[in-house]
Amino acid sequence: MRLLLVEDDHLLAEGLAGQLEKAGFSVDTTHTAKGAMALGDQEDYRAAVLDLGLPDGNGLDVLRKWRANNIRFPVLILTARGDWQDKVNGLKAGADDYLAKPFQTEELIARLNAIVRRSEGRVHSTVKAGGFELDENRQSLKLDDGTEHSLTGTEFRLLRCLMSRPGQVFSKEQLMEQLYNLNDSPSENVIEAYIRRLRKLVGTDTISTRRGQGYLFNDSV
Repeated sequence: MRLLLVEDDHLLAEGLAGQLEKAGFSVDTTHTAKGAMALGDQEDYRAAVLDLGLPDGNGLDVLRKWRANNIRFPVLILTARGDWQDKVNGLKAGADDYLAKPFQTEELIARLNAIVRRSEGRVHSTVKAGGFELDENRQSLKLDDGTEHSLTGTEFRLLRCLMSRPGQVFSKEQLMEQLYNLNDSPSENVIEAYIRRLRKLVGTDTISTRRGQGYLFNDSV
């Protein structure tokens, strides 16, 4: 899952980005309202964490402009503790949830996963497709025979992307966008390598190749 983190505290942002990546997110970070507007318009994010107090503007204005521009990814806003008016204004502006500072990173991750699940029409922290079950909390895959396999962060993100929309063809470029942030520069061959590794778990027919188009997760095998 590709995530946009908008936080003007550089130290906090760096620490959060590291924890979010461990939790299965690919994170782009910006510290300004201007950067948030540009990235929100240009990139394909599954969710955003948005601090309201930014050096060059108000996070609420960023959120309002995103929604006015039909940018619909879920947004969790960060507010000052006890400032209930910010919470109310944020929800009215189109936020999906809020969290007051200071906070525990575990709660932030849990809330993020929850709003992403809601945006996908899910209730549980598992993604099911065919006879397979992907556990978001444990970053593991349960096969149809009941065995469970731990996944690396990249394997988890790739499989989650494919399993969340079975039958949809994803190009290499689309998968790269979801797996890596703007600071990474992997080659497209890395997608092929991870697909080969995942096929050893789920089978060649389960992850199909559409020549010249990309890959899809076949949940009818």
